[in-house]
Amino acid sequence: MTLSVRHAAGSLLVVGLSGTELTGLERAWLKLVRPSGIILFRRNIGDARQTRALLAESTSYCNSSNLRCVDIEGGTVDRLRDVVAPMPSAQAVAQTGRTALMRQHGELIAKEALAFGFNTTLAPVVDLAMPASAAVMGTRAADAAPSAVVTYARNFLLGLKAHGVVGCGKHFPGLGGGSLDSHLETPAIERSWPELWREDLAPYRDLAGELPMVMVNHATYPETRSGDQPATASSYWVTSILLKRLGYRGLIFSDDMEMGGILKYAPIEEAAILALRAGIHLLEICHSPELILRCYESLIHEAERSAGFRKLLLERAAAARRLRVARFSQPAPRALSAAQVTALREKILRFRAEIESGGK
Repeated sequence: MTLSVRHAAGSLLVVGLSGTELTGLERAWLKLVRPSGIILFRRNIGDARQTRALLAESTSYCNSSNLRCVDIEGGTVDRLRDVVAPMPSAQAVAQTGRTALMRQHGELIAKEALAFGFNTTLAPVVDLAMPASAAVMGTRAADAAPSAVVTYARNFLLGLKAHGVVGCGKHFPGLGGGSLDSHLETPAIERSWPELWREDLAPYRDLAGELPMVMVNHATYPETRSGDQPATASSYWVTSILLKRLGYRGLIFSDDMEMGGILKYAPIEEAAILALRAGIHLLEICHSPELILRCYESLIHEAERSAGFRKLLLERAAAARRLRVARFSQPAPRALSAAQVTALREKILRFRAEIESGGK
């Protein structure tokens, strides 16, 4: 086993932390694993100063050109709602029909993210707002019509890009037809290939050149050639469709590998190997140090056991590094003053009021 294999295995991970400060245990395993990014949740965020300090220390153990991720979609998924102000949902913004407001949504979320030291928000959701998934997705999905989803996402991404924040289209190939929550179960989405191609995949076709990252979900699509394999573990979806059929050339990110949607299919050790074989560049593990270390060691063990997997691991790590360098090489922006944070909060509240009035 060489250092390059260990380095490659760690560089394929984006990991979560337990609290608002690093523990001694976290410092130890971060130093060992050397992941390529950190994702923070509400449990990690007290205020902007504390969050920036946590990101600065944790990413000092990471590979260079690292991801500093947060989920800010607006609406129900908004990790900064309690510390800045509640951001309106994608659906509420999209329903105004005003592209300027869609772009402003992206700009305000980018400014929030930067204020706290993040360079990536895992948004926009480009799933379709179908009746089957309404109870699970709520207002996260912008619209039922693919063209409306594309319009919202395109303008939202322009808003992020204007401030140098990276967005992530999710959840490929589409959760609109699923009625189960993939955090807990593996949804089986009973949609035919023609339906998926015409509707669910339309946003990815139209935005393939504009999405810096795509997140792959843990649902199965039994009416397609992928059968009972979750999309994250399926070379059919990741390699044959996303890479080859759609020609996607950005960074491919897994949904959280701790979720029931994947772990009810395979243990983390097997799931991680399947995901890399499928074509995924980065594996997200959002909380458990045990699962992070089991995933890391399983990749190393498989590379020791199989020369073919060792070659794949090194190639995947090299490809992911090229994509990271192209997207995440900017230094963290300067911190905002208290007055600037207050001004940003007021802008978000005015924006929210405008959206609640229908964009009038």
